[in-house]
Amino acid sequence: MNGKGPVDAGPPEAPPALEWKFSQVFGERSAGEEVQEVDIISAIEFDKSGDHLATGDRGGRVVLFERTDVRSHGCRRDLERLDYPVSRHPEFRYKTEFQSHEPEFDYLKSLEIEEKINKIRWCQAANGALFLLSTNDKTIKFWKVQEKKVKKISDMNLDPSQATGNDSAASSSTASPRVPSQETSLVAKCRRIYAHAHDYHINSISNNSDGETFISADDLRINLWNLEISNQSFNIVDVKPANMEDLTEVITSAEFHPIHCNTLAYSSSKGSIRLLDLRQSALCDNHSQLFEEHEASSSRSFFTEIIASISDIKFGKDGRHILSRDYMMLKLWDINMDSGPVATFQVHEYLRPKLCDLYENDSIFDKFECCLSGDGLRVATGSYSNLFRVFGCVAGSTEATTLEASKNPMRRQVQNPARSARSLSSLTRVVRRGAESPGIDANGNSYDFTTKLLHLAWHPTENLIACAAANSLYMYYA
Repeated sequence: MNGKGPVDAGPPEAPPALEWKFSQVFGERSAGEEVQEVDIISAIEFDKSGDHLATGDRGGRVVLFERTDVRSHGCRRDLERLDYPVSRHPEFRYKTEFQSHEPEFDYLKSLEIEEKINKIRWCQAANGALFLLSTNDKTIKFWKVQEKKVKKISDMNLDPSQATGNDSAASSSTASPRVPSQETSLVAKCRRIYAHAHDYHINSISNNSDGETFISADDLRINLWNLEISNQSFNIVDVKPANMEDLTEVITSAEFHPIHCNTLAYSSSKGSIRLLDLRQSALCDNHSQLFEEHEASSSRSFFTEIIASISDIKFGKDGRHILSRDYMMLKLWDINMDSGPVATFQVHEYLRPKLCDLYENDSIFDKFECCLSGDGLRVATGSYSNLFRVFGCVAGSTEATTLEASKNPMRRQVQNPARSARSLSSLTRVVRRGAESPGIDANGNSYDFTTKLLHLAWHPTENLIACAAANSLYMYYA
């Protein structure tokens, strides 16, 4: 020892910004091609391994993709351990598709129920079969997708010259089928249907880490289901007032904790997130924690509550953080700190002067999803003009990348965005801005509010993002 005390290494250095590259596109549109409403993608979800990806569309179909690059080159982890160069980017291929939901009509309420897939959630795979949940506005379905061997009978070993004869030789000849090969085909089978439990539109489904239960949420209620029991659910959250005129907020999203099976979170139209502990009571009227950020009364306006409504929440992989998306920004919350978000990322600040116009054309009610990287270092969300944003969320990071869902994702990259804005407190809270230009990108193009990137998902273990632009599925890697 030289008499000096331990040296404080300080906070860990923020990782460098990722360089995103185009990987694949499925369902690419040609210039001027009209998109059919039923083909527009409405849900995207990777499974836990990241080897399978599911999309749902407004036509009620579920399409499955499987990863091919790892399978053909051995286990990626093993190759890295052997210092084998893994130069290929992640590749997926079409696996199968099936019709999950059909349009229905509720005669009691004179209500048409769309076939559109609202959410997809993967369940635990077993015995070589894939399992997933899909839901439209009213009905949840549990699907099993499995390879089945199909015997293909190609022809008969009957002599054609004898086939038309009536003599004894023809009648006594043996005719047996010849089976040259066996084909495998993927078969999707609906195992269970969970229906008649929601009076309002289902906005969320989330499966539990126990592998046995899942929740479904609508505007006013959250129900708990057992995967094996389709005719019974338990109502665990009910925010419906005795008089509907007293209704002040609705449930907008709900998700189970990724590790603790007794914990779940749900967000509201008032911009708050409530953490619930199922061990406290059967009906979770009282939350164990409340996360919200109050805006100064002087800055409140007619639009304040509308833009504060949370459209999506996601737990980080370790369950320590919750990411939320409202109309204007992303917020990262630490479940051990309910005083406010630990980081805020401004996505639509340039739209603030246009809120009146956006209210008139209903764009202000668009529901953008959000996602976190598996390592918890970055977050992402969509925007207009088929753009999406990626932010670094560790202390000291200035990463704020804008990409376009196209074969050239950097085409409309904003030059020198005002990334690091102002610190709200020493190291616990930070605000990061993306593009601040008022509706104009770096190339002078106006933002297109008719093309919006609402749905995206981050691969659970790698820097790979899948996102939907209308009927096209784009993938990017870094």
